[in-house]
Amino acid sequence: MKFSEYAFSAEIKSGIEKANFIECTPVQEKTFNFILEGRDVYAQSQTGTGKTAAFLISIFHLLQTEKYLNRKALVVVPTRELAVQIKEEADILGQDLTFKTGCFYGGTGYKTQESVLDEGVDIVVSTPGRLLDFSKQGKINFKDFSILVVDEADRLFDMGFVDDIRRIFNATKSVEDKITLLFSATMNPSVGNISWEYMKNPGEIFIEAEQLTVEAIDQELYHVGKDEKMSVLLGLLKRENPDSAIIFTNTKHMAHEVSKRLEHNGYNNAYLMGDLPQKKRLSIVNNVKEGKIKFLVATDVAARGLHIDDLSLVINFDVPLDSENYVHRIGRTARAGKRGKAITLACENYVYSLSGIEEYIDLKIPVFPTTNDLFEEDTSAHLRFSLNEHKNRGRDSRVNNSSNYKDGKRKDYKTKDFKPKENKPKSKDFSKESDSERLARLRNSVMSVSGKNPLDTDFNSDTSTVKKGPKSKNIQGKNIQNKNTQNKNPKKKYDKRNKPVSKNSMEGIPRVSSESKVEDRLAYYKKKYGEDFKPSPSMKETKKVPAKNQQAKVEKKGFISKITSIFKK
Repeated sequence: MKFSEYAFSAEIKSGIEKANFIECTPVQEKTFNFILEGRDVYAQSQTGTGKTAAFLISIFHLLQTEKYLNRKALVVVPTRELAVQIKEEADILGQDLTFKTGCFYGGTGYKTQESVLDEGVDIVVSTPGRLLDFSKQGKINFKDFSILVVDEADRLFDMGFVDDIRRIFNATKSVEDKITLLFSATMNPSVGNISWEYMKNPGEIFIEAEQLTVEAIDQELYHVGKDEKMSVLLGLLKRENPDSAIIFTNTKHMAHEVSKRLEHNGYNNAYLMGDLPQKKRLSIVNNVKEGKIKFLVATDVAARGLHIDDLSLVINFDVPLDSENYVHRIGRTARAGKRGKAITLACENYVYSLSGIEEYIDLKIPVFPTTNDLFEEDTSAHLRFSLNEHKNRGRDSRVNNSSNYKDGKRKDYKTKDFKPKENKPKSKDFSKESDSERLARLRNSVMSVSGKNPLDTDFNSDTSTVKKGPKSKNIQGKNIQNKNTQNKNPKKKYDKRNKPVSKNSMEGIPRVSSESKVEDRLAYYKKKYGEDFKPSPSMKETKKVPAKNQQAKVEKKGFISKITSIFKK
């Protein structure tokens, strides 16, 4: 259905046209239908489905009706980035309206935000903490709000805001006197309880994550060793040549390292993580949206609530540990009905998360071979990068200060990029490896982490199908078993970290020593390591050697006997 078919005012339709919105997404169409009926909305919808426009246009429409005339709307969100994004979209869609939107969040001073409140706002977009602070100060009165929107409710609850959300619901107008819209990526029990307790006959909307993932995003999977991931990443960026891309990592340290290595290889980029100063985070997000920064390296802090128009590519440098995070990551592309592409690099450290992800999205991610032309030389391979560098910038730049040196070394040299001046090691050129050499190295890498070789046969570049086994995912004939089920094999008596088995499992088996018989020792090790244990050639029957002190007694006795015989003569 088209936006023009709804009975919105001319001012609202004008803003919609200027935002280049024509066809409604499913969540928008269903939300408008319930709002026009005067009902609350309870929606399960992933980011990228158009839900922000759905509740903003609904707010504009309601504030123009007689029942909500001169009333106010409140939008509660989990993060500062999402609050800023919603405010920006409200300014675009409502540019021909007289409603004023204010954005409020923590991590910054109160004075500017207080002045916005003093000037008067019709729509308040805020994080829970700052919202409750202003309420305690008397700057915000919850009874002024007749429209309440809670966005990404599941994430709010995951972040520990359950009690704060209940306070907000209780402080606003009664259920009969306000209209409530609740949006959540997943519908967990906490979200369901809030809906049942604080909403009246809500219209239910369910937009499944799998539909978004399967239909709109082209997915590719590459099995690589962790020591060649950077080389493959550079090759992918060269091959794809995207207009914009987000590269996701699992840790802050890796986000910083990947960003610095990309920069060293000529790719202008920025990295985004939770502990960056608020001002810097907002500056980075704005620069990315405006196209000033082409590539963004981020942890999962940016997986939700970050909207970049026409994002070309998402690369999972690390396979996410949580299946839902995979959906949230790749959902940064293919927004508002557009297509997108997501590429995942699976190394030995995170390969075991794949089975859970594929089960969650009900799809076998197509596997592609890492051909020689995909490897690009990493010019930063000989460098080391420290996460503390961005915190110490400025202080470390005083290289001429003699107080920074001790015994000929900088006190803080570990916080700087380290580049050896002599004997610079050459970066390994993976493109010259044969398929068998690459497979052997990948097998060894996986075994060093797991203690088990999940890749039993060679990669077949002509197939990308994945067969499902009873307890494992089979990728191109390679039985990759899930971490959590790996140690359930009854024949396996030790885990991937080679920890000894529990004491209870060894009860009844006597401890062995170098003096034990071969049979006793073999029985002990079979019990400990499995029936397939085989003795090494050195494990053979030998004569018993007397202990050190016992040998000394024998030698002493022989010496005394010899002396005695001499005296007898």
